[in-house]
Amino acid sequence: MTTEAMIEKRAAASPLTDALRQVAPIIMGYVPVGAAFGVLACKTGLSLAATLLMSLLVYAGSAQLIAVAMFAAGLSPLAIVVTTFVVNLRHVLMSAALSPHVRTWPKWQLTLFAYEVTDESFALHSARHARGDTSRPVSFLINAIAHVSWVLASFVGYLSGAAIPDVKPLGLDFALPAMFIALLAMQVKNGLHVFVAGFTGLASIALMQSGADRWSVIIATILGATLGAGVESWMKKRS
Repeated sequence: MTTEAMIEKRAAASPLTDALRQVAPIIMGYVPVGAAFGVLACKTGLSLAATLLMSLLVYAGSAQLIAVAMFAAGLSPLAIVVTTFVVNLRHVLMSAALSPHVRTWPKWQLTLFAYEVTDESFALHSARHARGDTSRPVSFLINAIAHVSWVLASFVGYLSGAAIPDVKPLGLDFALPAMFIALLAMQVKNGLHVFVAGFTGLASIALMQSGADRWSVIIATILGATLGAGVESWMKKRS
């Protein structure tokens, strides 16, 4: 089926149906990771209200897990805020990448959309925009459904916290990387994409091992994007 035919087929479906179909991989990743966060928050001593508010207002899986760990270690609120801010600086790059496709939206819609963009939804929206799928209702429904699933998973995890002595044997730490691999596979279209993805992943690991822990993803992303853009320009000049 051609790209045009796929877009027409999705346009014929209801926005809710289309959004549910596209957001399903994200939900499958959010449920175990969100539940793990809820369990950890419960065991750390956070209240149910604080846990749900964090999932509702902060809505950043890695930042929430880091914040809970720092809270358990007794670190100061300022240290927690600064650390999670640095971890989430990658959202500046994600927003810049999505901006050309949503620049005509009203500011209040841009604010609402940007508030619910995560690593996973960014990958999904990037793939959608690349194939010409820019439906505004579907975009907001994808974000809303993913957010609701994260909050509900946190809620269930918190309630289950007392019955789970240790989350490590469950292997929940593999859920998030597996979800990212699935989303990456949806975007890979040629050998250059595979090369850039592999280079960026290796660069991130090398930077992390060298001590650039919180900055490794951001720096590796910039290096990978720069390399990909350079190789693509060189290939176009030769053709």
